[in-house]
Amino acid sequence: IAAGTIVHFGTAAAERRAARDTGTIAPLTHLGLIRCSGEDAQTFLQGQLSNDVNQIGTQQSQYTSYCSPKGRMLANFLLWHDPEGYCLQLAQELQPAILKRLGMFVMRSKVKLTDAGANRVTLGLSGVTAAAALREFFPALPELAHQLVHDSVHGSLIGLPRGRFELVAEIEAAKHLWDKLATTLTPVGAPCWEWLEIRNGLPLIGTSTQDQFVPQMANLELIGAVNFKKGCYPGQEIVARTQYRGQLKRRMILAHVAVEAVPRPGDEIHASDLEGQAAGMVVNAQPAPDGGCDLLAVVQVASAAGAKLHLISSTGPQLQIQPLPYPI
Repeated sequence: IAAGTIVHFGTAAAERRAARDTGTIAPLTHLGLIRCSGEDAQTFLQGQLSNDVNQIGTQQSQYTSYCSPKGRMLANFLLWHDPEGYCLQLAQELQPAILKRLGMFVMRSKVKLTDAGANRVTLGLSGVTAAAALREFFPALPELAHQLVHDSVHGSLIGLPRGRFELVAEIEAAKHLWDKLATTLTPVGAPCWEWLEIRNGLPLIGTSTQDQFVPQMANLELIGAVNFKKGCYPGQEIVARTQYRGQLKRRMILAHVAVEAVPRPGDEIHASDLEGQAAGMVVNAQPAPDGGCDLLAVVQVASAAGAKLHLISSTGPQLQIQPLPYPI
């Protein structure tokens, strides 16, 4: 355990291979939860987030983001609606500040914002055997990404892209589920889940990358996290202008780099066509199963298309760009 996050269960390299090849279960201790409830919760969130909150019912989830008035992301979320209201999942390191900031705009609305992670545990399940293991507790599994199944005993099960699941349960229920599921799925640390998110092209904004990117720079409109037809929200005018009037000069890429030390979010990316200045920034990075690290980075589009990209400096390790699982 490091900084409150479960890093591994004793065999980090074997866990990374299991995340690639078999079925795994991970405690997502690096993620926090905010609960938004009350009569005006839907209207409140609709006026704060980049996606259309009005489109999700109690059996759905969506990706979304929270921007500054300048259109830069302060956080990004997996948002879902369960019988108790809305849950916003984000980086745990941002949770206290974002909870406080959202609370500043409640004013007279009938909305209650709370720390939902205080009495809930989130587990990530992936791999070819994950669905079979879950059927003991959820006979009807989410069939598509962003479908949600809620059970009053076992909690909420959310379908994610490419056959993964998140299970959000009360602490006692989560203990029981872990004991059962960990007999057939390999327990892995949060970095393995983060590696899966990276390979799926799904960024997580943290303190080092906060207020750096408009949503499109991190491909959020490509994963359905931005709705350009909804009403106003902080930064909406700039986000819309970027989409319709401007040419996006930076985009997020997936890359591999042959290093042992894991790059940090915020580390600079340099390009052979831009001497003396950074061409981009690391968003997320984790060790890869076969060595080196995989990462997501926002970089200059022109540099990614024709130049050599290097980590930290112009003479640093070269990035090998990998295909994303969705079209750009």
